[in-house]
Amino acid sequence: METRTPKLIAVILAKNEAEHIAACIRSAQWADAVMLADSFSDDGTTELAAAEGAIIYQHKFVNFSVNRNLALADAAAEGADWVFFIDADERATPELGAEIRRVVAGDEAGWWVPRYNVMWGHTLKGGGWYPDAQLRLLKVGRAAYDPTREVHEIVQLDGRAGTLQEHLIHYNYKSLAQFHHKQNRYIDFEARILHKQGIRARPWTYLSMPVREFWRRYARLGGYRDGLLGLQLCGLMAWYMFLTYARLRRLYRL
Repeated sequence: METRTPKLIAVILAKNEAEHIAACIRSAQWADAVMLADSFSDDGTTELAAAEGAIIYQHKFVNFSVNRNLALADAAAEGADWVFFIDADERATPELGAEIRRVVAGDEAGWWVPRYNVMWGHTLKGGGWYPDAQLRLLKVGRAAYDPTREVHEIVQLDGRAGTLQEHLIHYNYKSLAQFHHKQNRYIDFEARILHKQGIRARPWTYLSMPVREFWRRYARLGGYRDGLLGLQLCGLMAWYMFLTYARLRRLYRL
């Protein structure tokens, strides 16, 4: 009896990613199909994706976890056995595609993918930005996202996960201004998560948490390997930790 080849769909969550979407889709053409899970872009993203042959689904953006779950359901409706999530500013190499095509024949419920992060033209070596493994290859019906996590999503798997050898490439930030803009969004998400969990900032928290974050990234996670850029980035992440708790305090005052 002939064994059916599992159907694999690469899924891109996006809103207004006209700059990246075509190149991202082309990098994932080794999948059986590419699906754009769009949140009503108005910059030509959907038109560019359609021109590249992508399947288009649209949903209002709620949060990253909810919208990834919606994308999983849409992919299942398209007959997918596996979903590979790739962001618009990421690229999948042919070698990664070949490895994924091999492993989907196995019994794992998901696979972690190591990721290179490129910031200001530099491929980072430490600080939490490498190997930066992401749980992105998911068996349909055996994986779902925790809907309470608005950002930095957590996958709930029914089964074990493996780790791939090949890498995603994440063209993360071109400039300090872009980095600050995106981190400012994450600060709001994280502060709301802490608030929902009933966590409160204590007087010493505003110093202890940033210091802990700097030490974690620079020393324990090897941010020093990236020289002055690593020092700058780890310092910025410590500052954003301070801002997160400052905004948490503000939420309790509302």
